[in-house]
Amino acid sequence: MKKILLVSSAILFFVAIIYLNNRFGLLSMAGLNGKGLPAKVVKGNLANASGISFIKIDHSKWHSLLNKYVDEDGKVDYDGFINEKDELNNYLEYLSKQLPNNEWSVQEQLAYYINLYNAHTVNLIIQNYPVKSIKEIDGAWTTEFIKIGNKELSLGALEHSILRKMNEPRIHFAINCASGSCPKLLNKAYLPEKLDDQLEEAAHGFINSDNNNIGKKELHLSRIFKWYKNDFLDGDLLQYIKPYTTVIIAPDAGIKYKEYDWSLNKKS
Repeated sequence: MKKILLVSSAILFFVAIIYLNNRFGLLSMAGLNGKGLPAKVVKGNLANASGISFIKIDHSKWHSLLNKYVDEDGKVDYDGFINEKDELNNYLEYLSKQLPNNEWSVQEQLAYYINLYNAHTVNLIIQNYPVKSIKEIDGAWTTEFIKIGNKELSLGALEHSILRKMNEPRIHFAINCASGSCPKLLNKAYLPEKLDDQLEEAAHGFINSDNNNIGKKELHLSRIFKWYKNDFLDGDLLQYIKPYTTVIIAPDAGIKYKEYDWSLNKKS
């Protein structure tokens, strides 16, 4: 009887894990759902990492769409994207056939995964359009609809199990969740040869945007800094933010977090 109870408990435990993973993406959140895809680690400064790669991924279609339908403030013309959804689908199909491997430079991998995330997020919105928020879409971050070769990933897995593992915290300012409080969607594709400068631009722009209020004695920060605190200098947010602001931040400055605006980042 005891053995039967143990087996039954184990079965219930694994069923619960499967359900919770499907519902909330727990394995992805824990960084355990990368499907074996390569994710090189940035060692030190990305600007000093070797950029030599034997493959060049063509992001020109994505760049053209972004340039047409995303303004300088990161607001998105989703109707425009809908009118060119075939072009977007062609780009996503192209990316799905490019299989990252360890011969790719870390810059090539990062640019690929960032563009993949952003393009699929836009596609998710136009597939469910009109919506007022990405949170209205069931399983937006947990459904496995991103195809890379014969593997399928969710947005959550791409973020937590691949991008965050690459030790480049500025990805949090580059990937976009189609919401008002997200870092703005850049109106150009991320490119490996320009990646360090582009990520620096994204970081500086976000930290100094209305998403954050930086004072000498108190900082009101985006919840991104709360959710992913340990990604930024192991949680030392004051030291991480200092190079991006002209404000002289006191060593004992307090930190509070702002409410997050999940409304769609739609162009008026």
